[in-house]
Amino acid sequence: MNIKVRVSHERDTKYASIICQKIHESALIRGTGIAKKDPEQIKASMVHGNAIIAFYNESLAGFSYIDVFQNKEFIVNSGLIVFPEFRKKGLAKIIKIEIFRLSRKKFPNSKIFSITTNNTVIRINTDLGFKPVSFSELTQSESFWKGCQSCSNFDILMRNRRKMCLCTGLLYQPKNKTKKMDKRREKDMYNKTIQKKNQELYPGDKIVLAYSGGLDTSFCLKYLLKKEYEVHTVIVNTGGFTQEDLRIIEKRSLRIGSSSHKTIEAIEEYYQNCIKYLIFGNILRSNSYPLSVGSERIFQAIKIAKHARFLKAKAIAHGSTGAGNDQVRFDIAFQIICPDTITLSPIRDMRISRQEELQYLKEQGIPNCWDHFEYSINQGIWGTSIGGKETLNSHDEFPEEAYPTKLKKNIRENLELEFEKGELVGVNKEKGNAVDNIIKIGKIASAFAIGRDVHIGDTILGIKGRVAFEASAAIIIIKAHHLLEKHILTKWQLYWKEQLSNWYGMLIHEAQYLDPVMRDIEKFLKSTQKRLNGTVNLVLYPYRFHLVGVKSKFDLMSSSHVADYGEMNYAWNGEDVKGFTKILSNQMKIYYSLNYEDIMLK
Repeated sequence: MNIKVRVSHERDTKYASIICQKIHESALIRGTGIAKKDPEQIKASMVHGNAIIAFYNESLAGFSYIDVFQNKEFIVNSGLIVFPEFRKKGLAKIIKIEIFRLSRKKFPNSKIFSITTNNTVIRINTDLGFKPVSFSELTQSESFWKGCQSCSNFDILMRNRRKMCLCTGLLYQPKNKTKKMDKRREKDMYNKTIQKKNQELYPGDKIVLAYSGGLDTSFCLKYLLKKEYEVHTVIVNTGGFTQEDLRIIEKRSLRIGSSSHKTIEAIEEYYQNCIKYLIFGNILRSNSYPLSVGSERIFQAIKIAKHARFLKAKAIAHGSTGAGNDQVRFDIAFQIICPDTITLSPIRDMRISRQEELQYLKEQGIPNCWDHFEYSINQGIWGTSIGGKETLNSHDEFPEEAYPTKLKKNIRENLELEFEKGELVGVNKEKGNAVDNIIKIGKIASAFAIGRDVHIGDTILGIKGRVAFEASAAIIIIKAHHLLEKHILTKWQLYWKEQLSNWYGMLIHEAQYLDPVMRDIEKFLKSTQKRLNGTVNLVLYPYRFHLVGVKSKFDLMSSSHVADYGEMNYAWNGEDVKGFTKILSNQMKIYYSLNYEDIMLK
């Protein structure tokens, strides 16, 4: 939508006749008094720059002009018209404010008046500082009142000797001492009008829809198209879709009616900006869940918001319901990256059920591709979450058949992972980039049905949530990485790293990924990985694995010249230990010498 409101010029005279016609038609429809306008008078106002003309998407949409009486003592803001097809878009208010500005600029010492039967116009004028007055306080120019002869209410005006009619008289009197205040009020009112205008959607406005091809987002697409918006769909692939999946999703979007569809490939970027730090931090929420969806959604939301900015969309829509975490992750990213863009979530806003969505799409002639799915599955490179009827309560066992991958191997298998500076660079002695290695481990370990669990956690909304997941690659990599760290990092590195890592995972889950403190924590995490080079050996079994050990030139256990734990020491003797423990216990000994009864109570 593009609204343009400006001062008229000579080239606008070609519009005079159509403006007069629209004013006359409006009077007939409303059945109220609007004086007939003369095209030549309108043209004269345009030529002298005494009119405001409005366009909506380059089409003529509205008009108002200034007329002068009694040697500039009075001027009138007259002829306000918004063409019917452009009404209810806030244009009348914008035109009124602009004609008022123009009046005060060109005639700073003149009294400005208006007569109208329209309550909306009365309210706008009142906000601008106009006061209701009797007709006797308005211009007494015969030429003005003569213009009322074509009004259907003219006889009422004359019977009352021009003292009153169905119109309300409104007068603005300039006061030099309040000039700055009036200008400020006028500016504030204009800005508020424009701001409100920008927060409203109209047919033809451009909307970007986060589209996965599933039931929820397909419903949103059709619903928004029925509202006559221009909808552009976008999907961000963070590892959950094959190229064939993406082709099917694009085809479905275009078949339903989207103006365009965009696939953003972001697996490598997702790894570099997010997954890498989840590995560095050994992050498992509640010591079990690898933040598969939480990290993925906020990252997808950021990419979608940037795409919406590129398309200059008026709004961004998503298919979240009102009961989950994803709605918050989408909304926050959109509000930060596109602060002037409207966020829509039809399912959340209308609180409709899955069955209602299916019925709506059926009525709209959309083929049913969804009602045979019993489980909601969100798949990505860092894991897959699964929701179903069993996750809606606290006691049902999640069925084996509901997991997307199936057990295929029953014989144990060795696995070797190689890390350089904390990043996974090799699998079973074959080098490769981290993303390829994650995918490779996923294929190997999923055959053993490793990485399954049911997570119960606290949602952003403050309620408990239960979800099943399988994340074989994420669980194995994090556990192997953590074991290597325990051999290489110092005690206090491990301690403080765990504190910050917990916060990093929490903040990602709580949709705070864009907070600058996250970049600070990432710098800390990266600094701890400088010496994290080595290999980790594991053994895979059906449904489980165990860590065997590590090899690294930075292994702090290899310092045999100092001591072998529980066996032999080389750097101190018994007397050294006695002195060390005597000093170490000093503070407690001093305390209990003064508070001996405390220890006796134990």
